[in-house]
Amino acid sequence: MDAGREALPDDVEALKAALLTARAEVAVARAKASDDQAMIAHLKLEIAKLNRQRFGPHAERTARLLDQMELQLEDLEASATSDEIAAEMAAAQTTAVAAFTRQRPARKPFPEHLPRERIIVPGPSACLCCGGSRLAKLGEDVTETLEAVPRQWKVIQHVREKFTCRDCEKISQAPAPFHVIPRGWAGPSLLAMIAFEKFGQHQPLNRQAERYAREGVPLSLSTLADQVGAVCAVMQPIFERIEAHVFAAERLHGDDTTVPVLAKGKTDTGRCWTYVRDDRPCAGPAPPAAVFYYSRNRRGEHPQGHLARWAGVLQADAYGGYDALYAAGRTCGQIFQAPCWAHGRRKFFELADIAEAARCKSRGKTAVVSPIAVEAVRRIDALFDIERTINGCPAAERLVVRQTLSAPRVAELETWMREQRAKLSRHDPVAKALDYMLTRWPAFTRFLDDGRVCLTNNAAERALRGIALGRKAWLFCGSDRGGERAAVMYSLIVTCKLNDVDPQAWLADVLARIAEYPAQQIDDLLPWNWRPVSPSKDIAA
Repeated sequence: MDAGREALPDDVEALKAALLTARAEVAVARAKASDDQAMIAHLKLEIAKLNRQRFGPHAERTARLLDQMELQLEDLEASATSDEIAAEMAAAQTTAVAAFTRQRPARKPFPEHLPRERIIVPGPSACLCCGGSRLAKLGEDVTETLEAVPRQWKVIQHVREKFTCRDCEKISQAPAPFHVIPRGWAGPSLLAMIAFEKFGQHQPLNRQAERYAREGVPLSLSTLADQVGAVCAVMQPIFERIEAHVFAAERLHGDDTTVPVLAKGKTDTGRCWTYVRDDRPCAGPAPPAAVFYYSRNRRGEHPQGHLARWAGVLQADAYGGYDALYAAGRTCGQIFQAPCWAHGRRKFFELADIAEAARCKSRGKTAVVSPIAVEAVRRIDALFDIERTINGCPAAERLVVRQTLSAPRVAELETWMREQRAKLSRHDPVAKALDYMLTRWPAFTRFLDDGRVCLTNNAAERALRGIALGRKAWLFCGSDRGGERAAVMYSLIVTCKLNDVDPQAWLADVLARIAEYPAQQIDDLLPWNWRPVSPSKDIAA
């Protein structure tokens, strides 16, 4: 201890300098540690994503775990940047410690379609070296900074001048421009923003009204609700064309989810149904699309009514309401069942989840891992591995690969499952998982004879994901009519996303044109036919 004290300088300024150096070293060390933690989290996330792509989802909760890892990475990245800035500030106060700079990946250039504003910094009028005035421009260095302009509100005035004729004393005036809705006061871009915020970004109208009021534009809740109703009515022809396109398919994905509906003193549980046409996995030429419907309950009469005039292959879960559709002798044609292998696998996985069993054991609960379920998951995953190699290939190629590689594995799986089922009691949970597939085995094996059929019903589940997210924000539908309007808007928005189209930009353009658009050319406005107007690339400052 005495030797350490003797090593300290007696000069106050020297002590201050030593303290600043120590603080800078600590700040740099903290910045390095934060950067290492962020890098580790980033690499873990990348490894998890690559494993998911290569081996498929090892757990049904894998998607949630990836979301949690992304949130953790976000927090660590923010902390690392904060510590880096603190280290730079501490190192700037001393010359004994070098500043720490994080290694960041190369940033992609800004999109070319964004307008550029040139701010020219005046050059020197004299040479900085000798003071001479004979300067010639050699070139320029451009540093680009991405900036966002706050939302601007404006009132557009359409002025129609009146003229009187000196000969006949009649008054002439240009006709009034078309409005999106009769006697409308809101422009198409504003209507598109209100509708997309409500149904695409899950922002209820009361929150939108509060935000608009803070921006100096007070709009009441009832006023915004009027606009939403008008948009749904105006877009009804587009919805009908998407509906016709979906039900012209020979194969559909179908699914449903719960939608709370406001009732007297409580909320009822309604349903939102979706039917998705997506032929991209089998290289089909038809554009993808989705149509949604709303119902107050989950009775089988609803899907039976939706598909009353349709025939083909329906990929859906084992909901009993679909059973009447699979009956032979339908007047409109046969509907063939194609169940989801992911649903069948999930029942086994719940009994083979080793990680969940370990968590239950740590909490003092009993959890048993079934070796039969583990083996079933392994065998089903082998089929998914084959499917990933042919995703996006034509139906004929998919069929050849399935007949060559998948068919023998499916036959072995059936034999093995029936052998295991004979050993189990009917009350065994594994027996119930086996019965779920074995009782529908001809339908589960339909993909072996039809290259168009997908192994899962994930297309429909992805279409319903927005509703599942929105339930946490808007809590419930106000009425049955509100559920029906939501179904129309979800059909439009999800179809746009399936075709890689910005839903809000599409809505704004279609609302601006649909009032005067020829009815026989309405298909030009469908998301897969729509072409946005490319903005100007350069704006002179």
